[in-house]
Amino acid sequence: MTHEPASVHTVVKIGGGLLGKAGAFDLVIEAMTAFAPRRRIAVVPGGGPFADAVRQMFRRIKIGEDAAHWMAVLGMDQYAHALAARIPNAVLVDAPEAITAAVKAGRLPVVAPYRWLRGADPLPHSWDVTSDSITAWIAGALRARRIVLIKPADRDRKKLVDAYFVRALPAGLEHLIVTADDLGQLEVALREAERVEGKGADRRARRRAGQGE
Repeated sequence: MTHEPASVHTVVKIGGGLLGKAGAFDLVIEAMTAFAPRRRIAVVPGGGPFADAVRQMFRRIKIGEDAAHWMAVLGMDQYAHALAARIPNAVLVDAPEAITAAVKAGRLPVVAPYRWLRGADPLPHSWDVTSDSITAWIAGALRARRIVLIKPADRDRKKLVDAYFVRALPAGLEHLIVTADDLGQLEVALREAERVEGKGADRRARRRAGQGE
């Protein structure tokens, strides 16, 4: 399967954890509404409370990692429906060709990843793999140039990305983290003409992911 180079410049993951922080989800929707138009962006949903429900099932009734993996990806699909319903000009997509077509049409594709991932099955079925690693894989498959991970503003959080993220990240792909309390940086992170300067956040993400903190 081939894709036209640079049909998507930036893949933005909108973390599901935003749903658990008062007002954070609405602020991110406002920021995406302001900064996404006229840019070559694809949105990937996080797992958030949908994945948390799967974790509870995993512990309580021992469903196994294979079932838990696919159930969690289906949880991302549920969040994708919510994002597509709230972001102006967004369209729900579930295949790479549909992503490219949406960007060409001036729409914002929101990826429901289950169908695509089920067919390709590119990642381990493990809790080390979350929507962070899935976003990295999708960005590589689309030949994107940058990943932006929008996360809740939680300064006590030890893990910035999941344990598999560095392995899933294609070599040379720029990756940045923007928190919900600093969304003014999102406009900078979505620039397409140049690399974003001052990338302390992504260096910390790479180091901490490698340490498995």
